[in-house]
Amino acid sequence: MSLLRRFVIFAVCGYKDCAPTELHFESFDIGMSLLEVKDLKVHFPVKHGMFSRVREFVKAVDDVSFAIEPGETLGLVGESGCGKTTLGRAIVRLVEPTAGSVLLSGEDITQMNGSELRARRRKFQMIFQDPYGSLNPRMTVEQIVGEALDIHQLTDSKSARQKRILELLQDVGLDPVYAQRYPHEFSGGQRQRIGIARTLAVEPELIICDEPVSALDVSVQAQIINLLQDLQQQRGIAYLFIAHDLAVIEHISRRVMVMYLGKIVETADAKTIIREPQHPYTQALISAVPEVDPETKRQRIILPGDVPSPIHPPPGCPFHPRCPIAEARCQTEVPALREVKKDHFAACHLAGTKIEPKR
Repeated sequence: MSLLRRFVIFAVCGYKDCAPTELHFESFDIGMSLLEVKDLKVHFPVKHGMFSRVREFVKAVDDVSFAIEPGETLGLVGESGCGKTTLGRAIVRLVEPTAGSVLLSGEDITQMNGSELRARRRKFQMIFQDPYGSLNPRMTVEQIVGEALDIHQLTDSKSARQKRILELLQDVGLDPVYAQRYPHEFSGGQRQRIGIARTLAVEPELIICDEPVSALDVSVQAQIINLLQDLQQQRGIAYLFIAHDLAVIEHISRRVMVMYLGKIVETADAKTIIREPQHPYTQALISAVPEVDPETKRQRIILPGDVPSPIHPPPGCPFHPRCPIAEARCQTEVPALREVKKDHFAACHLAGTKIEPKR
């Protein structure tokens, strides 16, 4: 991540110490979590041999649990291939979970099928990483945004349908005259706004944002992030915001989860996890983020080796082959995700031990 990217995000905020927008929850029942994920697993079969028998499994998501409150933004960060996107897709049932439950407003959507699942999809939607690949190139903007209105029968006349589509385009900062154009006629940022308008059409309570700004220019990234925050303030939408850019995660999220090899290894509020990381992996990730001030140089923590195979994860702590402070028990004992400080959880036997960068 470049210094310019950090600068643009801070510049748009108007101050350096950017914090997530504070929302007011008077209109929401915060006694119950909007989303509860319990012991979720997604294992993909690996077939071998002449008869394509299942011999092994890719453990893309392995025993993940968390909750999201109404109107909250929960950030999910980790290296490419750690299982972030698979987790997001499993929550919305684009990938079928192997085990575990996904409770949305107390209802387990993993047990739903057919018309029942389709009806519940109004409550949760997804913004995809590729703003062009997620749009049908043969459909106009009006058709793309209006498709969800038609499927869920949310308008009772053609005039009401068209009015609603134009309102959605205005809500995401697009001129209504664009309704008759095709996706190839737009820039990347405009395409992502079309995708957001499509998502908002069914008035969801939860949106899974799968790296929605990673494919966009730096200045456009800040615009899309601000748009998502404005929509959250206006509508009280909750986000699971998936990214590998810690600057973006810190800016938009209230809480952050760090994922490694299919498991959550640390979670806390955004400011705490950036300033006081407890897990060695989180420390290494943060050390890779350049400082905005050119006079300040962060000491980089270089992790040895590569990420282990999710087919054959290492025994004990999954991070121990790359961990600079690993002990003997790390090779045999799986660390639980435990509270090391108030509302700060880490899956590490040596949580809080600071790694000294090699000079």
